Amino acid sequence: MRLTLPLWLTILRVAVIPVVLALFYLPIPYARQIATVLYAAACITDWFDGWLARRWGQTSKFGAFLDPVADKLLVAVCLVMLLHAQSNANPLFSVLVAIIIGREITISALREWMAELGSRANVAVSWIGKLKTAFQMTAIGMMIWEIPTFGLPWFDMGFALLFVAAALTIWSMVIYLKAAWPMMKESA
Repeated sequence: MRLTLPLWLTILRVAVIPVVLALFYLPIPYARQIATVLYAAACITDWFDGWLARRWGQTSKFGAFLDPVADKLLVAVCLVMLLHAQSNANPLFSVLVAIIIGREITISALREWMAELGSRANVAVSWIGKLKTAFQMTAIGMMIWEIPTFGLPWFDMGFALLFVAAALTIWSMVIYLKAAWPMMKESA
């Protein structure tokens, strides 16, 4: 395996997860804001590593595997971290987290199964999936920051965006399941 810059960016996205987690819980000034900056940098690499790999012809099977894993780990760990930190959390927060993480597990399993059938392209990432990811990552970043700045209630704004992300999550899952349905019926 050749370690290219795009692959390094994906690996760094995974490596930053425990750092964000630790900073989130550290009782030092601005730790959550530093965690947010690192989280945002990791989110930017989600777009940048794939773009570089395609542009420079440095795509690899390992990179294609690791990229979505890195994204899902980053989102899932941060959602659980945020949920844990909200001792008096709105019960809807738990539902949104369950929807988002449940969808990620379901679609990952579906893609793996479809790959075994040689039909992975039927459940390739769509524009709605990319939009869902953008809303999720933005909402999570706002919620990690938490401290109101310039009079903006970041956590509340992120929580509102998480509703949009959850709706897009369900919509994209329905699209993927619908695309896979003919194969699922055949295999039943």
